[in-house]
Amino acid sequence: MDGHEGDGARESLLTRRLGLLAAALLVGTTGTAYAADGDPDVGAGSCHVIKFCVNAGTNGQHGGHNQQTGDTHHGSGGDSSLDCRYVKVDPEPPANFPGWKGADPDKSDLYFYSCTDGSDNPDGFVAVPEGQTPQQQVNPAELAQRAVDSMTLLGPDIASPRAAGTYTVGVPVWMWVNRSATTYGPNTASASAGGVRVTATAKVSKIVWKMGDGTSVTCNGPGTAYTASEGMAPSPTCGHVYSTTSAGAGGAFAVTATSTWTIDWQGGGAAGQLTEVRQSNVQAAVGEVQVVR
Repeated sequence: MDGHEGDGARESLLTRRLGLLAAALLVGTTGTAYAADGDPDVGAGSCHVIKFCVNAGTNGQHGGHNQQTGDTHHGSGGDSSLDCRYVKVDPEPPANFPGWKGADPDKSDLYFYSCTDGSDNPDGFVAVPEGQTPQQQVNPAELAQRAVDSMTLLGPDIASPRAAGTYTVGVPVWMWVNRSATTYGPNTASASAGGVRVTATAKVSKIVWKMGDGTSVTCNGPGTAYTASEGMAPSPTCGHVYSTTSAGAGGAFAVTATSTWTIDWQGGGAAGQLTEVRQSNVQAAVGEVQVVR
């Protein structure tokens, strides 16, 4: 599909969606307007006017006796991947029309917007001060993801087991990680676009350790650092006991630590939660106690 075909498809989609949504909203406004019965392109210049009719024409191409004016198109512009089209509703609907959302019709202009971003496709009506053009609609969830991407979240900074360490069958291994903003959290960042600001805070909620011997251990914290005074005691928070040596695994078990980052975000009148997963690896050599006689 070349650029012209893509634009044509986009215009057709906008035409249909504008008409369908406008018709749906107008049903609740008794005695205002209705679309042509059985017309698959409802609202596309074929509305029967009673008081007003939202015409689905874009860029003045689909005209009709109630042609729209002031069509504007806001592309991504570096603010968001949303691609939104705005069509001014003219004549304006009465004050009780739901699309006004409490705005004063005497001091405001009403626009219908239709947006696409490859997944979410928001559309609806927006009122702006008279004579002004609408601002690009922004998806807060998209801004939240942008904030997360700026954090440079990494996999666990494994402190134990150590690649240089030697571990013994039957002796508890203590697993723990070093904590920083990029490897454990909390990590906070914000992203802004179109007058909307979203702040996200990320922190690791769990670490799943695959020990290389076919077992896995889930730890809900960073683990506890081992001290010599603990002797042979098991870790109180995150540990494992190997039952076989790593001789059959090339001399060392391949240990994988996978962290789950939970990100809470809010802004733009919305809030939500995202999840990111990161991974780190280390080799753990496990031997047997040698008894000297």
